[in-house]
Amino acid sequence: MRPALLTLLLLAACALPGARHPALDEAEAVLDELHAAAARADGATYFDLFVPEALYLGTDATEHWDLPAFRAFAEPYFARGQGWTYVPRQRHVGLGPSADVVWFDERLDNARYGETRGSGVLVRRDGRWRIAQYVLSFPVPNELAVDLVERVRALPR
Repeated sequence: MRPALLTLLLLAACALPGARHPALDEAEAVLDELHAAAARADGATYFDLFVPEALYLGTDATEHWDLPAFRAFAEPYFARGQGWTYVPRQRHVGLGPSADVVWFDERLDNARYGETRGSGVLVRRDGRWRIAQYVLSFPVPNELAVDLVERVRALPR
């Protein structure tokens, strides 16, 4: 069977009520491994989950890193056995029509920061899911947003 026809049939089958495309479970397993590797300070596994041209956007506006820059930031922590723990509480995933792109957002718990949010994109490369973009952010309640924005604007730059 031709790959395009097989993909179309798989997508159609997953459109049935209660059906879920297996690619979503595979991509979620990558995200779970990302968090597990970070928690155990396993830099080799952690960075192997990204494509070489990946981007990581952290919570600070200056944290817009390509993979080599992000690795340079994180490796000293991992080398000391110091990772970071974000525990997924809720996750939403979506699958592109060709079944080779997944987008996600997840609510995460962290001991220091409380509730955070991760979002991004995974791509299927060489038969495996890898992270192309990861964005870590803080969800801000609307009733606090104006005050917080004013405080950020008041910071020296």
